[in-house]
Amino acid sequence: MNDGVSLIARCWHPDKGGPWPALLMRQPYGRVIASTVTYAHPEWWAGHGYLVIVQDVRGQGDSEGNFNGFDQESLDTTQTHSWARSLPECNGKLGTFGFSYQGFTQLLATEDILPPDCLAPAMTGLDEGEHWSCEGGAYWWHLGITWGLQLAALQAKRKQNKSAWLTIRKALKDGTYLTDGEEILRTYDPKGMSLKWLLQSNNPNTCWKKHKPLNSWLQKPMLLIGGWWDPHLKGILDLYQLSNIAGGKPELHIGPATHLEWWEGTNQLQLQFFNKHLKNNFDNHNSACLHKIWNITTKEWEAPENLRELSKSSKLEWGLLSNGLACATEHEGILFSGEQGKGSAVLVHDPWRPVPAKGGHLAESPGIVDRQKIDLRRDVAKFTSKELSEKLSLEGIPSLKIKAHADQPGFDLCIALSIVDQIKQRVTQLSTGYLRVNGPEALENSIYQIFLQPLRADLFIGQKLRVSIAPSAWPAIGVNCGGSAKPFGASDLSSPPTTLSLDLQDSKLQFFPFIS
Repeated sequence: MNDGVSLIARCWHPDKGGPWPALLMRQPYGRVIASTVTYAHPEWWAGHGYLVIVQDVRGQGDSEGNFNGFDQESLDTTQTHSWARSLPECNGKLGTFGFSYQGFTQLLATEDILPPDCLAPAMTGLDEGEHWSCEGGAYWWHLGITWGLQLAALQAKRKQNKSAWLTIRKALKDGTYLTDGEEILRTYDPKGMSLKWLLQSNNPNTCWKKHKPLNSWLQKPMLLIGGWWDPHLKGILDLYQLSNIAGGKPELHIGPATHLEWWEGTNQLQLQFFNKHLKNNFDNHNSACLHKIWNITTKEWEAPENLRELSKSSKLEWGLLSNGLACATEHEGILFSGEQGKGSAVLVHDPWRPVPAKGGHLAESPGIVDRQKIDLRRDVAKFTSKELSEKLSLEGIPSLKIKAHADQPGFDLCIALSIVDQIKQRVTQLSTGYLRVNGPEALENSIYQIFLQPLRADLFIGQKLRVSIAPSAWPAIGVNCGGSAKPFGASDLSSPPTTLSLDLQDSKLQFFPFIS
């Protein structure tokens, strides 16, 4: 680098021939691992005619310097691209790939650099608040703490600090990271990204950093991969929209995937993309389809010409109705199609036994789950539609508007959207969303809007649609302890119960398009 710091990379390439087009991945987790948790090994890519470069970012792996997170990547990406194109094994063509942090490193550079010929960022985002650390103002407790401890352990390994590494490893293994993780981060990685975001999330006046790629990069061919149960899906959709606004024509695939478990065929999908844009090798059978969306319930791929085609649900609305027993019984709360909500419901949040998170995009075990046992709890309000007389197609971003207030200066709302199938005796959770309210305003009866994870699903005759409302989702989200000395995280001696009152007048469930 221009400042004298050396960044270390490993390269793979075919045994014969060359020079070749290059595929570059810049990542913080060890270049030898090369993201093989989700990607084929670099030898596979090299076997298809590519020079594959996997680099340890600054301050990680064997690269020199101090690791400062996202802020360091723009300049380092710029210089790495110039270096990669200058290699004698590279023919001047350059593509980028990788997911999560490795997806982010593809997106930022200084203005004086030639953009890559194509990009394939997966499961990533640009907004440090909405895309990387928080849901509705609430910190991703389980995900944020475990990721922060992973980075802290990597730093301990670099420094040969065995004691720190063992402490972190033990906390992750025995589950004490949920109670002790914040303190461990303060001790061993006080300047790390995870702790910084946790502390920022506690400040209602935080202005979250939103990174902006260069238009020249957004205009390049781009393959975007997202998963229905990945926490960065909204980041991928925002990136898709940014590219379209800049004049690009991004290709988007959203499939049945969590952050670390992808669907079969993702490597072949990316190889086809790189062959098309780095080798001019067009697959006429598949190249016409730029978008593929997985239907969660039919388990089939759909191929809309653009995401605006999927907008039927935006015309549908439901109101919530209860005479006060939506928590006490499973069927008293009603979800009415096309009607205004009315009535009320009261939840009592006991920090000693918070409502657990299950499935979805933020829980310890993400994905599709049966939440029937959770809905039987008396601190969860349930609102269920009548049996469907015809197929119901849902697509886009679900949203619930509802009035609420509490008897403590802080409360949370966790919303789940599910299919009730009495024949199968299942309550299949489709999507979840979260909102945190803190301060004196929590005591006032106000209207709040909670956005859920995007989805695409069909419901069929005889099934029912359900909205469930809970005051917590532990440990996906830290418990809101209602203004106690320790406001968020695991509950402690100072955590009071919270009575949460729902005013259902004008409550509304509706859907917004994937992109505006």
